[in-house]
Amino acid sequence: MILCILSLLRCVWSSVFRFDVPLPSPKVDTGIQMADNSKAEDTASDSVEAAKNASDKKEKLADQVMQNPQVLAALQERLDNTALTPSSYIETLPKAVKRRIDALKQLQVKCAHIEAKFYEEVHDLERKYAALYQPLFDKRREFINGEAEPTDAESEWHSENEEEEKLAGDLKNVVVIEEKAEAEETNLKGIPDFWFTIFRNVDMLSELVQEYDEPILKHLQDIKVKFSEPGQPMSFSLEFHFGPNDYFSNSVLTKTYKMKSEPDKTDPFSFEGPEIVDCEGCTIDWKKGKNVTVKTIKKKQKHKGRGTVRTITKQVPNDSFFNFFNPIKVSGDGESLDEDSEFTLAADFEIGHFFRERIVPRAVLYFTGEAIEDDDNVCMLSAFFIKHPVHRNILLLF
Repeated sequence: MILCILSLLRCVWSSVFRFDVPLPSPKVDTGIQMADNSKAEDTASDSVEAAKNASDKKEKLADQVMQNPQVLAALQERLDNTALTPSSYIETLPKAVKRRIDALKQLQVKCAHIEAKFYEEVHDLERKYAALYQPLFDKRREFINGEAEPTDAESEWHSENEEEEKLAGDLKNVVVIEEKAEAEETNLKGIPDFWFTIFRNVDMLSELVQEYDEPILKHLQDIKVKFSEPGQPMSFSLEFHFGPNDYFSNSVLTKTYKMKSEPDKTDPFSFEGPEIVDCEGCTIDWKKGKNVTVKTIKKKQKHKGRGTVRTITKQVPNDSFFNFFNPIKVSGDGESLDEDSEFTLAADFEIGHFFRERIVPRAVLYFTGEAIEDDDNVCMLSAFFIKHPVHRNILLLF
């Protein structure tokens, strides 16, 4: 290691100062025969003295050079560049070994294509089991919207705090009686503001909701996930079902996420499973003066010729959750998006995936807040998977 550093230092000196100082010879050879002892001793003494002087000069020069920041920086750069890396190690291997490594890469590409087929079959399984879930979700919708009442057996649930609730039974009975009387007076049906409460509980969603969005979201009756049909390109759609309202005439707002499950031809080793590659919203038929995604502003405008000033009104984009249904389009001609657009699109994909994997399947737990703690644990896992992307698809299991 010391010899390596000395060699690097020597290269740095040569490149920075354009001179080279020969390293001291480890052995001084006088070249004098033993026949003339006194002359040999004098010559040896002179050689030793010369070598010592040369060594002293080099040490002094080394001290001067090592005090130069430019030299130190260059030396550090050389050391960094010569650090052993996997790629530098591969370069040192014989040609025959490199050839075998290339063959392994060919096998790895074939593995990636098999993995892509695996995820296509997983998508088919999701479609199959979505049909089994749907009757339960339909009944959930009926209970939420007051279209049906659960039976005693369906509504039986043993709480973890059942003993504590039993001890406080008398007090709760008084409250229940009062609440029951109030409910009968207002003819309360279903579970009011069920989906709106979920939006309010989940930080990812509440950040998108503006105050003027809230009255609209209170009309949200159901959210469904629909998967693409067999033989169709892989995708899933989110359906937001709304009751009659004063804001738009649509009964359903849709958002479709297009997916891809195949290795990239230019970078096949980056494949980690299906990814969302684009999304498509829908047109909202806003009623007159009710479009919350735009706002009207007044602006003064001066006439160039006459110099008169007039006030004009114009509509500009407005922050709203309902911009969710008008996403940024991924360019089909290969043009890259700017950084802000890429961030917005990535956030959109994350929200769509969250609706599909978490919100819709576990809606009641987000309504009660019980799923929030589980998500905190998933976030801790996410931090690990970001650092270890090869395991990122395991998140689908949580």
